[in-house]
Amino acid sequence: MLGFSFNIKVMATINEFEDLEIWQLAREQCKIVNGYLKVFIIQREFELIGQIRRSSGSVMDNIAEGFERGGNPEFINFLSISKGSNGELRSQLYRALDIELISQVDFNIFVESNSKLSKKINAFIQYLKNSDIKGIKYKRKL
Repeated sequence: MLGFSFNIKVMATINEFEDLEIWQLAREQCKIVNGYLKVFIIQREFELIGQIRRSSGSVMDNIAEGFERGGNPEFINFLSISKGSNGELRSQLYRALDIELISQVDFNIFVESNSKLSKKINAFIQYLKNSDIKGIKYKRKL
């Protein structure tokens, strides 16, 4: 099942990137995509497999890297890259659909969830842009 839910969490409650719901959803998406890759291997679509694997991993990895940088400007930049990778993944799945590697039903479910994740990443970007919190590396040292 590919359904995602999302509530923007207050930055003060986030201690690790693993606490971010968008990262959790990106990880789940990556797991689901890797399940599809088993079908692609049977069809010997190795180039497309590599592209899909890289873009799906990039979504979650860029969320993590941006978070670990400790500042909202960097985090926002990496979230933007993550959102782009999410779109790239969706485009690659259109290619998989067009060459009949994925069923229309599975594709529709995936695209709906993928689009929701994209919107959630964007909502989190907007939250950070409007937040007075600038990131942990900007906190004053005692």
